[in-house]
Amino acid sequence: MRAIFIRHGESTGNAGVPCHDLATIELTERGHEQARAIAVSWTEAPALIVTSPYTRTRQTAAPTIARFPAVPVETWPIEEFTYLQPERWNGTRSAERMPHLERYWSAADPDYCDGEGAESFRALLRRCDAALTRLAAMPPGSLVYVFGHGQFIQAARAIVADAHLDDRAKMRAFWRKGEPPAISNTERVGFHWKIDRWECSAWADFRLAPSLAGSERRMASSGVPGQS
Repeated sequence: MRAIFIRHGESTGNAGVPCHDLATIELTERGHEQARAIAVSWTEAPALIVTSPYTRTRQTAAPTIARFPAVPVETWPIEEFTYLQPERWNGTRSAERMPHLERYWSAADPDYCDGEGAESFRALLRRCDAALTRLAAMPPGSLVYVFGHGQFIQAARAIVADAHLDDRAKMRAFWRKGEPPAISNTERVGFHWKIDRWECSAWADFRLAPSLAGSERRMASSGVPGQS
């Protein structure tokens, strides 16, 4: 089976607006335009459309859902990775959080949880693995569009592309200060289940070779994760 993971369009959080509830952040007008462009670009109808429970992914998926009205839609627990306790940081800007982000990623402790409402890095990986396992159980030949979040997609890709690394090493490779996001708004990453393992590729490769025949196409994961 094949799954195409799509990061949500530009959100108000991405545009620098302070957020008070990570789940209800909405798209900007540019984000809505990106969502419409995604819907127009599809060349195949999927067997299933999956979204996270967060508003910005549901808004990004909406034009695609409208284009394929007969396709079932499911909400899965693939929400974004929240590694700072929301109660302490809601309403702040990224510049205010940066010293704490640096400490978190420098420690590279996959079991550390910042408090209520936050998640450890190891828990994120297990959540990604659960989603991939669920997708792998789909009938052979299925195509699923998965509308999600940058860090979640990055972590899912790391499970596949960096399978040789332990969780601490994956965490060290996950974030690089000053680099652009590893997964940009509406970027797509293709995953292909082949008998007993996953392969992943950039969207261009996936589109040109949907069967992913031949050698594995793998991508390393790095970059600055965002919580919006």
